[in-house]
Parts: sequence; C-alpha cells; structure tokens
Amino acid sequence: MNAPVMHEQLAQGLAPLNRIALALLPQAEGDAPEAQWLRTECARVGPDALQRWRAQAPATDQAMAALVAHLQLHPAEALGLALALEVEFDPMLARALAWLQAPVGAARPTLGLLCASRLGSTEGLPELMSALLEGAAQASGVLQWCDQVQRPMPERSMSVPLPLALALKGRGTAWPGARELRSQTVAPPSLQAQAAAQAAVLRQRGGLLVVRSGQVQEALFGAERVAHALGLRAVAFEGVPTPGAGPWLWLRGALPVLKLELAPGEVRRLKPIAGYGGPLLVVCGHEGVVELDAAAPAQVWRVPLPSAEERRAHWAGQVAPQALEQASRLRFGTLQIQALAASAQGLAAQQGRTLPDAADLRRAAREGLGEELGALAQRVDDEVLDEAMVLTPALRQALDALASRCQRREALAQGLGPAAQARYRPGVRALFSGPSGTGKTLAAAWLATRLGLPLYRVDLAAVTSKYIGETEKQLAQLFNLAEQAELVLLFDEADALFGKRTEVKDSNDRFANQQTNYLLQRIEAFAGIVLLTSNARGRFDSAFARRLDAAIEFPAPGPEARADLWRAHLGANTALDDGQINRIAAACDLAGGHIRNASLAAAGLSQPGQGPGYAEVCLAMEAEYRKLGRALPPLS
Repeated sequence: MNAPVMHEQLAQGLAPLNRIALALLPQAEGDAPEAQWLRTECARVGPDALQRWRAQAPATDQAMAALVAHLQLHPAEALGLALALEVEFDPMLARALAWLQAPVGAARPTLGLLCASRLGSTEGLPELMSALLEGAAQASGVLQWCDQVQRPMPERSMSVPLPLALALKGRGTAWPGARELRSQTVAPPSLQAQAAAQAAVLRQRGGLLVVRSGQVQEALFGAERVAHALGLRAVAFEGVPTPGAGPWLWLRGALPVLKLELAPGEVRRLKPIAGYGGPLLVVCGHEGVVELDAAAPAQVWRVPLPSAEERRAHWAGQVAPQALEQASRLRFGTLQIQALAASAQGLAAQQGRTLPDAADLRRAAREGLGEELGALAQRVDDEVLDEAMVLTPALRQALDALASRCQRREALAQGLGPAAQARYRPGVRALFSGPSGTGKTLAAAWLATRLGLPLYRVDLAAVTSKYIGETEKQLAQLFNLAEQAELVLLFDEADALFGKRTEVKDSNDRFANQQTNYLLQRIEAFAGIVLLTSNARGRFDSAFARRLDAAIEFPAPGPEARADLWRAHLGANTALDDGQINRIAAACDLAGGHIRNASLAAAGLSQPGQGPGYAEVCLAMEAEYRKLGRALPPLS
C-alpha cells in the first residue's frame, strides 16, 4: 500500500486490515529494525480498529471487505487473507513477518502465527485452527497452503493466488488457463433474442446452462452473448477452474464458461465453483450430459444458425450481387461467415477485384473451413465438372435430383403439411451402390463441385478403434464438426461401419451392435450432407434404408456407355477411330475406373505429344485384365 495513503487513513481512524492484523499478533520486542517497524505500525491502530473496519472499511480495502462478506470469512481467515495479500506488495511487511516467525523464516503468515493472535482466549484456539484449516478461505482457494509438505502444520504458510491478489488491489489480470471472450462480431437478431431469453432464465433461477454447438467457437460466441445480456464478462476455462478462481470471478464480475469435450452417453457431474455463487455456462458439442451437483436440471441451448434472411443480410455488401444468392445458401454460423467472407475477399483481391464473385466464394468454401476435421477426414480436391461425367439418362436424372435436394434442403419442408414439417432436419443422406469402378466416388466429387462445397473423405482407420466407446467418440466429433462446416462428408465402403447388426452371442457382438445403433441414430440427426458408397447395398442394416433420402444404383456400363467412357478418357487427340473404340467397348466389359486406368497406361506407352493409338490401348487393356486375373477378350 502507498504509505501516504495508509497514513491518511490511519489519521482518520480507518486502519487497513493488514495493520489491524499486525496489531493483533504477538508483540514485537527488541531493537531489531523489524521490531521497531512493527511497534511503530501497531501503535497507529486503535483498540477498536477491527470493529470500526467491519463497520466502515477504508477505500483501499473495499474489495477485501466485499469478499470477506461474500465468503462469510471467520475473523482469523480475514486477518490471514489481509497479511498474505499485503506481503506480496509490501517488502517491509514480508521482512517483518519473516523476523517475527523466526526461526521458521517464512515471509508469509503461518498457521501458528495466526493461531497466536489475540483474537480469542486459549479456549478459542480450536475454533481458530478449525476456521483456518477447514473454513471458507481454504474451501474457496482464497488462502492456499504453500508447498511445504515436510513442515509441521503450524509452520506451514499461506498465500493468495496472484490473479486474485491483483484483483483485490483493483488490477485486472487473466486467470491461468482462462481467457476473456470479447467478440466484436454483431450477432444476428435471432441469436440475440435467444441469448437474452437464456439470460433471463439464469437471472431468475441461476444454475447451469449447457451451450451446444458442433463448432466450439460458435458455442463460445453464444455464451459471450448470454454473458453480455446478464451484464457480465464471459471468461472461458479449459476444463474445471483451479482453486481460487471462484472468488476471482466474483470480484471481476465475470461469468465462467467451461469448455468440455464429452463422448456419446457420457455423464459429467460438476460441482459448483467454490467462492463464486453465480450461474455457470458449459460449452460442448451435441453429445453427452452435463449435470451440476445439488442443483436443478441444467437448461440446454443449442446455438442456432442464422436464418437464410440473416445470412443474406450479413453477406450483403461483402460479395458481388450475383454471388449473394449462393452465399446465403451456405449454412454457416456467424463467426464462420465472417471467416469465409475474409477468405473470399482475399481471393478476390489477388485478382484485382473489390468484391468476391461466385467462383471466389466456391473456392473459399472448398478450401477453408473443414480443416478442424484434422485426421478424421481428408479433403478431396478433385473438381469434377459435368463434362467429366458419363452417365445413363436415368442415373443423371437421379444425381440431378439429389443435387437439387441438397441445394434446397433448408427450406424443403416449407409449404408442406405439418406432418412433413414435424421433426424435419435439413440433412441429406444418400447411398451410392454398385460394382467397383462404376463412378460412385467420382459422382461424390461431382456433387460437391456442383454445390460449391468441399468434399471430405472419412478415414475409417482414424475413426474406428478396438477400445469400447472410442469409435463412437471419434464419430461424434466428426459429425459435430462436419455439421456446421458446410461440407460434403463421404464414407467410402461405408458398409464397414454401417453394416448389419448381428445376433448377440458375446460381448463383442453387443458392443458392435451398440456402435451400429449409435451410427443409425446419429446419421438421422445429422444436419449436413453425407454420402455413402458401397459395392453391395444388401450389406447394410435394414433399418438404415428408412434413414436414406436417396439410394442411387450405379450399374456396370453397357457397350454404348463404355464407348462414351473411352471417348471421354482418351480425348480428341487419340488416334483411335470410332470403329476401334466401339470394338473395344463391345468386347471388354470394364467399368469406368478400369477404363481410366487403361487410358492413363496407354498414354504412358505412346510417344510424347501424340495421343494413344490402338496398339497402345490394347497393351494397356491386357495389363488391366491381368490385374483382374482375367484374360483379354479377342478384339477382332
């Protein structure tokens, strides 16, 4: 404390609590500088100083007095807190305490020193020890034992966590492992309204609010809006706060926001933050359950995506007018829209344009916001245009219908009856089935290109685990992230995950069926676009068919389709005439994937700068048939 300020307070009869504590400690004797300083300081304190402090604390002790009242600290705890706080800022006080506690030599107050104070008679000593060892100061973390486990208890000293000490001195600082949420982004009206409604419930009954979103940043943004509606600052913690955080939060007028990662079916029971006493927010994905001990059931809020009208308003002025309709269809959260707009504007600036066009927007969407999937899925960068797709009329019609369904999925139920609107979710689930090489994965890339969205292929090795519950946990994380990243999720050879449930003969069968059950439920609730491919539709569980929005069969191509595939792969530079192409297509019953392999092999056999000839194609076909363990049919 500043000496002139303290002396002015003493002159007014308002002694700070740390000087009152000194006056109640054993009297200093001797001529040592420390003893003389202690006697001088104690002489300034009147006999009724503690009672006067309780009635009217000096200005510099207002935060201390408020915290003492909030925690209902015992006088011994309050005096210990005052001394432990002041030694962090007053070198002479620390030196005097070390002298007073010799030979222990601790510069911070010890249990033995506080118990020797003149707070009560010898008969009151057990009460003092009990208050200091088991009272609210220890429970809330305001006072913490220093790391002196080898010392007897009376010689162990107490300290105040540094962020709390600074807060008591009116200086703001962050709590270790926490950060204040301060977003400059304007929330859309629907989010503001829902956040205000959640805040009103918390203001009335307190307790726990679980804020759910597949994107943690969107959930934190929603939590920050709730805190703002409460008139509090939001502070995010990675997990459960350490001791002492509760009083710090209370002093700072802050709302704690805990970031938790929960597995499917997991129940996490939290204890109230000691020394805080206010509402608590938890940010997590869509999985698991969070409960607060000794409290009413938690209220749950799923952070909404902006409506199409709100997205349009947000995008207006940030993209070229002709790209506004496409931008408003992208189902991103508020912060994601902001990040995507910045990315698209950067791409436009590289081309010397002020506003991004539709191509910039597609590129930004395809490149940017799926990186959080990490090792769970890999981006497929193939851009497949209509010209690259050789399809039968029926197959093209089915794929066009699927693309239209994906583009209109958000408003698809509007205008329909109440039965159709009930429980509607804007997810699209499609199964591509057919023999290997018939273009299922290519069609997935074509659909993503048509929609202007990135395509991510799920790494089955990364999401599956031999440990019970781990596969569901990885899949939950995948679906949560993918749902609000606005991308197309591809499960190649999906029957490995979505296969038929089996008769339960042992524990392995039971857990495998549980995994299938979880997948069936989760994919039905998924609000994004998911594509599955399989060589055999019959391998899927029968309950899966009802959950599909489209099941498209990719047949093996006939002679005419194979001829079109050969022309599309060999290109205009080929030396083959129509008769030779028709002959190969009629004799060789290969699917498009094999035709692609043979075309590339033939190009490698031909002279540089020249298209493949008939001889090179025949050699390439022979090699492709050998890979299949079959003989090349006669081509004459």
